[in-house]
Parts: sequence; structure tokens; C-alpha cells
Amino acid sequence: MAANRRPQLLRKLGLLDTTFLVIGAVIGSGIFMTSGFIADDLPSPGSILLVWLCGGFITLAGALTFAELGAMFPRAGGQYVYLREAYGPFAGYFFGWGFFWFIMGGGISALAVGFAEFFGYFVPALSTKSVVFQATWLGYPYMLSAGQLIAAASIVVLTGVNYFGVKTGAVVQNIFTFLRLGSVVAIVFFGLTVGRRDGITSFNDLFSGGPGFGFGWLKLFGLALIAVLWTYDGWYSANCTAEEIKRPERNIPLGLILGTLAVTLVYFLMNIVYLLALPVERMRGVARIGELAAGQLFGKAAADIISAAIMVSTFGCLSATILYGPRVYFAIAEDRLFFRSMAYVHPRYRVPSKALIGQAIWSCLLCLSGTYQALYEYVVFALVIFFAVTGLAVFVLRRKQPDAPRPYRTWGYPLLPFLFVLINIGVFLNTITAQPGKSFVGLILLSLGIPVYFYWIKKKS
Repeated sequence: MAANRRPQLLRKLGLLDTTFLVIGAVIGSGIFMTSGFIADDLPSPGSILLVWLCGGFITLAGALTFAELGAMFPRAGGQYVYLREAYGPFAGYFFGWGFFWFIMGGGISALAVGFAEFFGYFVPALSTKSVVFQATWLGYPYMLSAGQLIAAASIVVLTGVNYFGVKTGAVVQNIFTFLRLGSVVAIVFFGLTVGRRDGITSFNDLFSGGPGFGFGWLKLFGLALIAVLWTYDGWYSANCTAEEIKRPERNIPLGLILGTLAVTLVYFLMNIVYLLALPVERMRGVARIGELAAGQLFGKAAADIISAAIMVSTFGCLSATILYGPRVYFAIAEDRLFFRSMAYVHPRYRVPSKALIGQAIWSCLLCLSGTYQALYEYVVFALVIFFAVTGLAVFVLRRKQPDAPRPYRTWGYPLLPFLFVLINIGVFLNTITAQPGKSFVGLILLSLGIPVYFYWIKKKS
């Protein structure tokens, strides 16, 4: 195992970089789109705000739990390292297998195509609706759009930025995070002060229109919570880049806590603005709720501003995701359980350059093939079970390695990490119950990694 090896990557990221990485990896297009679908399940304004606060609490509980592990093992790889140390190499590998091929590959491709969708809003000739090639191969139709090419190009450009050093990637990331926060703050400020409102008008309105706090409400609340947690996803990015963070024993916990608190505040305030702008009945099922609310608050011209804000947010989120993902593959390859070349560190820029390139190639192929969305949807349910077993790793490692240095200990232990584990198990069970077909296919896709693991073990020995 490589837990105590000499670090190969350079510690260049300070507290601001770490905090902005967490914020940047989370805030994408979701906050501008998810609330309309949540309103379908929760027709009460108070319930909508409550589910966003609950999502923030769960994310903060996860951040506090992961902070102990990140400070304890300040190495590249994040969850891969924690699972390997707690349960053995197979557990870490199994996470890494799904992370590269499905979760991260599909996630990056989906973000890139999402960016292309909004880019095409301003340049219609380069939109996802502009077909540049179509054919039928072996009875299956294939269509390539200009938007897919733009998506692949965005992945290549941002991979190039991150290739020239983690600090270069962080600078670009910080710029886009600042622009995102600036645009969201502007929407919140003007929405709260001068916007034309048609939604809630008093505190009592928060509790109107709901079915009451019964069993039926709890079931609907659980479904809405799944969508909220997907929108908070990416908060663990700092753990993946721990080897490149200065003073990790201080900056990893602080960066995780400050980042998740900032995201929770942003999401809560944005939803207040939506509820001030629109009655819940008009929000229900609306995919681009940000544009609809802005149109109500500021007029039709605001749609362009919101589209630009979403495009910038998605591009920035894509940048952060491209930055932290390769650190996981790098750690797996160092243990010789993945392509050995991905353990290569560029002698000048001190980044896992071949892991960056491998991620870019796979993500671009998924963009161009059009299969990214299916892959991501099939296995994204596995994220929560990986969160649960990683949360349990805090308990396991306190028993297994009681004398190991722990510069930071999880606040609220054992209650807070236990709640984090319990909630994620509940979300996992709810997901496989609600989507048994997709979950079964996802389990099959993840299981394909088992024979590959024994191949790597044989090759290693």
C-alpha cells in the first residue's frame, strides 16, 4: 500500500483555493434547474426550503466526516485511499472502477454537453440541435451535433489548462467561481429588493399548499432529497486533491466546512428568490426554473442573463471536476490496480498528466457517442452507498488504527458521522426501490470490474 509513500505532487493550494474548489465543484447548472422538479413532489414553499436545508446539513455532515479522513491521509485519491485503508485494496478498487468509467466519465460528459446546450443558446449554429453528421451502423442510427463537438472541445481546453500545473488550473477555477458567485449574489440581491413578485408574500405562506407532515409527505420528501443531494454533489473534491493542499491538517477541514456552508447559503437564498418570484403551482415540473423566475422578477431580457450565468456556472463546474478526478486514478495506478501510465507525474508541471489525458479521451468519446447520460444515470445511485461505507471508515479506522495521527477529529463523533451513514443508506434503498431497472443495470456495470480486478492482481504479482 502507498499510504506512507513520499508525496510526488506539489502542495500549492492554499485555503482560498481549497474552498473555491469545493464551491466550484458543486455549483453548476443544478441550482438553476432542480427546484422545479422538487416542487412536483413538495407543493409547500416551506417544504421546498426545508429539503434544501436538509441537503445542506447532510453535505456538511459528510464534509466534517471526510475532513478527519483527509487530514489523516493527506494523499491524492480521496475515497479510494480511505476505503483501501479501512477495508482493503478491493474496496478501494471497486470505488475507483465505477468512479472512472461511469461516475466521473459520465458526469464530465454530461456537464460538457450541458455547457454546449447553453453555448448554443447564444450561437445557434453550434448548438446540440445543429446536426453535422448522421448515419446508420449495423441497424443503429447515429447522429453527431455541433454541440457535441463543442462539448468535447471544452473538455480538451480545460484539460490543457490543468495540464500546466495545479495552480494554473486553480487560478482558472477561482476566476469562474468568483464569476458564478457574483452572478448568484446579484440575482439574490435584486430578487430580494427590486424584483416583481408573484409568489409568497408572508411567513404564513411557507406552510400553505402542502399535504401535511404525514407518512405520504415523508415519502415525497425522500424523493425530493435525492434530487437535492445530486445538486450538492462534488463537495468531496478537496479530498481528492489533498496531496496538493498546503497545511492539509488545517486547510482540508476548513476548506470543506467553509465551502459546504457557502453552497448551502447560496442554494437556500436562491430558492427564497424563486418562491418570491413564483407561486409553487407555476414552478412545478419546470426544467429551467432560473430563467422563468428571472423573467418574472426582471422581465424577458433577464433570460439572456440567466442563460449566460448558467453557461459560466457549468463551465466552471466542469473545470473543477476535470481538476480533481485524475488524482483518484493516479492513486489507483500507483497501487498497480489500474493502467500503470496513469501514475506518471509530469517532471515539470508535477501533475498526473497521463491520468488527465486518459480522463479527457474517455469523456470525449462518451460525448461524441451520446451514451454519457445513460451511463451516468445507471450508476450514479452508487455514489450514496460509497458515501455510506466511507463514513463508516471513520469508525473502522479508529478501531483499526487507534494510534494513527489525527490532526482533526470529526466534530459530533459518533452521532454526526452515524447520521451521515444512515441517511445515505436510506437514500440508496429509496433509489433502488424507485428505479429497480436502472439500479440492476448499474450493478451489472459495476460488477464488470470484478474480473478486471483479478487481472490486475495477477499482473501485479
